[in-house]
Amino acid sequence: MIRLYNTPARAIVPFKPIHPKRVSIYSCGPTVYDRQHIGNLRKALFDDLLKRTLQLHNYNVYSVTNITDVGHLVSDEDTGEDKLEKGAKRENLTAQEVALKYTKLWQEDLAKLNVIASDHYPKATEYIREQINLIKRLERKGYTYITNDGVYFDTTKFLEYADFAHLKLNSQEAGARVDMGEKKSPSDFALWKFSPKGETRQMEWDSPWGIGFPGWHSECVVMADSLLHAPFDIHTGGKDHIPIHHTNEIAQFKADTGKSMANYWLHSYFLTVNTAKMSKSAGTFITLDEIIGEGYSPLDLRLLVLMAHYRSDIDFSWEALTQAKQTRQRIIDFINRVNLVKLHRKNPKLQKLIRDTYNNFKKFLFSDLDSPKAIAHIFEFVKEINTAIDAQEPIPRRHIIKLFQRLERVLALDLPLTKPKIPVEIIEIFNQRNQARANRDFAQADKLRQELSNLGYTIQDKDGQSVIIKT
Repeated sequence: MIRLYNTPARAIVPFKPIHPKRVSIYSCGPTVYDRQHIGNLRKALFDDLLKRTLQLHNYNVYSVTNITDVGHLVSDEDTGEDKLEKGAKRENLTAQEVALKYTKLWQEDLAKLNVIASDHYPKATEYIREQINLIKRLERKGYTYITNDGVYFDTTKFLEYADFAHLKLNSQEAGARVDMGEKKSPSDFALWKFSPKGETRQMEWDSPWGIGFPGWHSECVVMADSLLHAPFDIHTGGKDHIPIHHTNEIAQFKADTGKSMANYWLHSYFLTVNTAKMSKSAGTFITLDEIIGEGYSPLDLRLLVLMAHYRSDIDFSWEALTQAKQTRQRIIDFINRVNLVKLHRKNPKLQKLIRDTYNNFKKFLFSDLDSPKAIAHIFEFVKEINTAIDAQEPIPRRHIIKLFQRLERVLALDLPLTKPKIPVEIIEIFNQRNQARANRDFAQADKLRQELSNLGYTIQDKDGQSVIIKT
């Protein structure tokens, strides 16, 4: 059984899907007004880990990830300029062109990270009518009021508003977390914003209350319900979504229907720089392309994220990424070494170790996606097998490769799991070189190494091990 940390319960609980073999997931996606930095991409990697773990448990996963292309204001609340409108001015493009440009770049980043594509990527602008209809229903039920700048949800009318995030609304009244304007309460939020007088926006629509655009928090309610028919199984987001965005989603849906929106709410933590969220103004906005430009693989970043629990912050540094790169290379070197074992030979002790390793890998992942422990257990296995190879024990090569093929269903690190087609004569020279090295005949070893290099093969010596690679 899989166990997951369910935010409203504040506890790790057994996961029981609505349908025995099928899991439905809604994930809050990006606001596509600019490149996504690697902090944003951590959320996508968390969603991918969740999907792959569910698939490892033989669930069929149907997932939806929204794309916000209107209504997300620069303050993340109800004030400031729309991020898409701001992006359009910055790049001298239409808001739609900006959204298409950065949606494409984001999806290219996901592909480089081996993130499984969602089944559907709905856009907020495709669901304007549904958002208007939701607001009309909330209005009829007495949950809204109108100010000079829009239609607002009255959180005092929804008595469960503070429950999900354990909010202390009285302290919000005293501290006023946002500019009140005409809002009745600091926690009230915009359902529909009016276009400023005398200003024509690129993205605005007519509505019963006037020309304007939807607030940020309604799009996920209508898209999730339209595509997954709430209640669905799992809703994911970043931990910053808990006190505002997800709290506001829940308030709208339950006020409208009287039902819960999702049975499980999962939230990933941040990838920070110097313990602060990434930002352009602080010079800490790092994209995947920058990482590639520095000589790293996107999958080095993937492993860096997997080596931390999703409910812990990762403080990014180039040193940490280098360590992840070296760790990934250790796995690749190990696979290459196993592939060079001449024959598959039975070894009951090691075959049991293989079975135990796979079962423990699953056990850790099924315990709230504990990828750090799962990966640490892999390296315990690698150490045991390397020791066995050094001792010239019988090696069940095919079983080891099959194990890593199974692990790759979750790791997705592009490990070299197909046995390289290295000619017999090359392997013979490689073995002669290793024997010369073992005999401390370094002149002969260097001569054979150069001979292999001339034939297009490189030898890597590391930690007492040698691996041959086609260059």
